[in-house]
Amino acid sequence: MPRKRRAPIFGLHFARAFGRLIRIYWASPDARIGALLYAGAAALELGTVYANVRLSDAERNIFDALELKESGAFFAATGLFLTVALAFVLVSTFRIYIRQALEIRWRRAVTGHYLERWINGHAYIQAELHRGELDNPDQRVQEDIRDFVASALGLSLSLLSAVATLVSFGGLLWVLSGHFPLRADGLELRIPGLLLWVAIGYAVLSTWITHLVGRPLVPINFERLKVEADFRYGLTRFRDHVETVALSHGEAVERLGLLERFSHVVGNWWQLIRAQRNLMLLTTGIGQTNSLVPLLVAAPAYFAGHLTLGSMTQIRFAYGQVSGALTWFVNAYQEIARWRASIERLRTFAEVMDQTSREIERGKIHVEAGASPALRLAGLHVEEPDGCPVLEVADATLATGDRVALVGPSGCGKTMLIRAIGGIWPFGEGRIEVPAGARMMFFPERPYFPLGSLRAAVSFPAATGSFPDEQIRETLELLGLGHLSARLDEVEPWEQVLSPHEQQRLALARAFVHRPDWLFLDKATTALDEDMEKRVYALLEERLPRATIVSVAHRPEIADYHARRWTFVPGRDGHVLLQAA
Repeated sequence: MPRKRRAPIFGLHFARAFGRLIRIYWASPDARIGALLYAGAAALELGTVYANVRLSDAERNIFDALELKESGAFFAATGLFLTVALAFVLVSTFRIYIRQALEIRWRRAVTGHYLERWINGHAYIQAELHRGELDNPDQRVQEDIRDFVASALGLSLSLLSAVATLVSFGGLLWVLSGHFPLRADGLELRIPGLLLWVAIGYAVLSTWITHLVGRPLVPINFERLKVEADFRYGLTRFRDHVETVALSHGEAVERLGLLERFSHVVGNWWQLIRAQRNLMLLTTGIGQTNSLVPLLVAAPAYFAGHLTLGSMTQIRFAYGQVSGALTWFVNAYQEIARWRASIERLRTFAEVMDQTSREIERGKIHVEAGASPALRLAGLHVEEPDGCPVLEVADATLATGDRVALVGPSGCGKTMLIRAIGGIWPFGEGRIEVPAGARMMFFPERPYFPLGSLRAAVSFPAATGSFPDEQIRETLELLGLGHLSARLDEVEPWEQVLSPHEQQRLALARAFVHRPDWLFLDKATTALDEDMEKRVYALLEERLPRATIVSVAHRPEIADYHARRWTFVPGRDGHVLLQAA
């Protein structure tokens, strides 16, 4: 079997993904401030290089004074060294501070962009269409964006510093090693800037070898982000469903499942540490060997009296700086590999969202605002995401104030129809006209509660504080939740604190505070007993007399609370037909 060819770390594919991510922030209104911050960080980065040059001069003077036993020159050079060192500390500190200030602004812009694209009207559709491809979007938004921004800034500024260091110390090294004599068999050879050429040759060779040894780190880091996020998601899912698991005595199964997920983390970790071991053996060996090179090359000139001890010290320092600049790629390789993996995951995330938008636009159910106060279904064909037909509706109308029960066997498309009316199920074709400006609310069987206070849970999807506390407390009393009235300020994971019937009643409380024009109850009372369910529908009739109510009838009694029925009848060809009455 032929080996699969690995994509290059850098290439056109990478450039497009990188350019797209860069434009998110640098084409935004905040880019002006970002440019000023980046310019400041770059200036301070160059300042550290200049300070290093001055430190090398001061250090040379110190050792020359020691060699000549001149105390006055020694203390003068030491004073200069300490002054420059203090400036270096200040510049280095504020260089990091400004970079971090830019980092959080950049991260905020990219995070906002991805959240806007992910958490929108297409979020449910994306999950249905690309469930297997879009793993752990939460981790991509939180961790991958953070790593991308931090590495983009860190790598670019360190590369700038490396270039400035190469220019500054490269020139110094050229001057210091401009007249080194090389003697062999009685011949003497002088190569201008000998140590600079040695540093360049050593760096080219080590960079090439490092790339060959370290290349596997890119796919390994990509996989690491995925398996770590999968394991974390499994832990979170158990926490959110701990009661159900405990009642089922399913702890052993959950534990085995988590251990299996963690085994993938362990396997990936061994791949990672073996690859890092090989790379570290190489880079550490290169670094340790390289530190001796300038001394070995310059030693003959020193012994011949062409160099002072201070010059030897400065040569060693300058060579180290030049070598470090030239081996920037070697030293930054592991971070580049992680950065490359983050860019790849953000690219695939964006492509999935792009693909979703294209798929939605091709032959979909159109939900439009109509001039009529009624809701109309015209030529509606509802399908599965893979195109398998589910439901056909020739024409049907819901008038203002109607009470309609959706009746039919499980799996016949009742929930799909409600999703289509809500605009989150575009699979199929046809047209749905909804009244312009109508306020609609949808209540699924399993309610959602945002992270926050009980007040926020009742107010959702409106912001906390949109309704008076007195109104919220009155509504809770109506639904038999008066014992929760004193807990409006408490912040809890309400899905775990409240029982299923309390959760459904708390969600239904939203209908009485929001007072929508249209209510769609998709098995939203399954956890209630018959008396409470009857009370809920009586309260809806009393408090929202003009609202249109559509309910999925999960049991026969539900239909008795409605004046009309829409019956879902399975056809011979597998389609389900809607009969409106």
